[in-house]
Amino acid sequence: MRVAVVVGADGGGLLQDLAEDGMPQGPPEPVRDLAGAVAGRERAGRPRWVWAATAERYPRLLAAGVRVDRCHDLGLTEGILLAADGRWGEPRSFPAAWARLEGRPVPDDAARAARAGQPALFDHDLLGLPGGAELLAGMVAVHADQQRRLPGARQSAADWPGGLSLLVAAESAGALAAAEMAAAGLPWRPEVHDAVLAELLGPRPRAGTAPRRLADLAARIGAAFGGRPLNPDSPAQVLRAFAAAGTPLPSTRSHVLRGVDHPAVPLLLAYKELSRLHAAYGWSWLDAWVTGDRFRPEYVPGGVVSGRWATRGGGALQIPHALRRAVVADPGWTFVVADASQLEPRVLAALSGDEGLAGAAAGGDLYAALAADAFAGDRARAKTALLAAMYGGDVGQLMTVLRRRFPAAVGYVEAAARAGEEGGLVRSRLGRTCPAPSSGWLAATARAGGADPDAEAGGRARRAARDRGRFTRNFVVQASAADWALVLLAAVRRRLADPGPPERPTGPHLVFFQHDEVMVHCPRADADRVAEVLADAADESGRLVFGDTSVRFPLAVAVVDCYADAK
Repeated sequence: MRVAVVVGADGGGLLQDLAEDGMPQGPPEPVRDLAGAVAGRERAGRPRWVWAATAERYPRLLAAGVRVDRCHDLGLTEGILLAADGRWGEPRSFPAAWARLEGRPVPDDAARAARAGQPALFDHDLLGLPGGAELLAGMVAVHADQQRRLPGARQSAADWPGGLSLLVAAESAGALAAAEMAAAGLPWRPEVHDAVLAELLGPRPRAGTAPRRLADLAARIGAAFGGRPLNPDSPAQVLRAFAAAGTPLPSTRSHVLRGVDHPAVPLLLAYKELSRLHAAYGWSWLDAWVTGDRFRPEYVPGGVVSGRWATRGGGALQIPHALRRAVVADPGWTFVVADASQLEPRVLAALSGDEGLAGAAAGGDLYAALAADAFAGDRARAKTALLAAMYGGDVGQLMTVLRRRFPAAVGYVEAAARAGEEGGLVRSRLGRTCPAPSSGWLAATARAGGADPDAEAGGRARRAARDRGRFTRNFVVQASAADWALVLLAAVRRRLADPGPPERPTGPHLVFFQHDEVMVHCPRADADRVAEVLADAADESGRLVFGDTSVRFPLAVAVVDCYADAK
């Protein structure tokens, strides 16, 4: 059973039962207490809720104390289906899908996104659309259209039978998890955060002034250049200082600086690191993002083309290791942190069906097994070769060894690279589709095929083709790894069931998800059970995404009271 839901302006709304194909089953049902009606339906039969966007609808249900088990996010599903048809750049929101369906002008997603995140508005206001029955009819029509399109898209997009259906369900489940993690928040100790900043940067400075440590480093950098006044935050000033010292540089990037023998270099590198910390996670960040001893990031499921998540501010996916010391479990509670071990090489083994690489992936350290099999025990060389195969790179003889020993694995990514170089589309295991080449790329690469192409234009065309080939080479692996991680997240969420009140759960609950890492906050007595849940979910994800494969996807599980101790 599926139920479409529209919010009214008085806490009520409209519900409509739908069949699996999206066709209505009965008339719309007006309800005065929408949250109560959703909770009642959830207890009675756990339907799949159909709504425009989980990020807009679900937080308000959570604020009312209502959790749901399943949903169908029209916006996220539209994005997947459009990409599968090679229409990546088209607006994917529900209003855009409805407009396309009715032949009306299609609104831009960017304008609508600028109005999002305003919980005081109701769905019909937020979407800039009519309310009530008309909006519900539009949602029902878009959902039915998506259900009709899914089999055709699945046939053309997914290598794995049922893959695109699984991707659509997992993407919507991920959106539910994202909202729940934001509601619960990641435990965060502001006093520890402040202490870490004071340790690294000095006491909190007055507004508009630099921290003491940065000021000291800036003075020492100036002294290293002969006492000239110098702003380390200005690349132009730094480049002029190096040129005056007889060392002209192409840029001030860290990898360039590390190759320079000058007393200012270690000072500049230290300044860069601490300046980034202060700008991205300093006291202003602490004031803005941590309230009630919780950090509540705004996740964006599917925010990266590969299917990886992004965040809308807060930088949750890049928490510096030093500040992980501030992520401390509540008294009597602990964290169970699970990190997929060497995920992408294992994904390549499963994707390609390469028996040799699958054998290396069957044990613990894949790179060590690979080294023993093909690289005379040299783990570093084995890792370099395999990463070059997945990401692109010229490693000469190492790639020759890899190609000879693991032809199916290397052939898989090289076929993806060729498709990209030729302007084709490639897809993840479950059918997530890469963006089509831009018109600029098509125009640039067309120059290389002319009868007498300009030499410079031809060189640019070949470089553009190679760049896209590197992108598609990695896309098939990284996006398939994102498939596996998303299904893992959904499986963990389902197994943890109802942890209690959304804003202060009383049982084990997800608090963090980062690419291939999952964190559960739980009472200390539940830690062993949660570790088993994570292991079972990893096994299930491997079966669902890759079927009957000998490749295993082990999780490194740590039970810790502080995130910094996890690894």
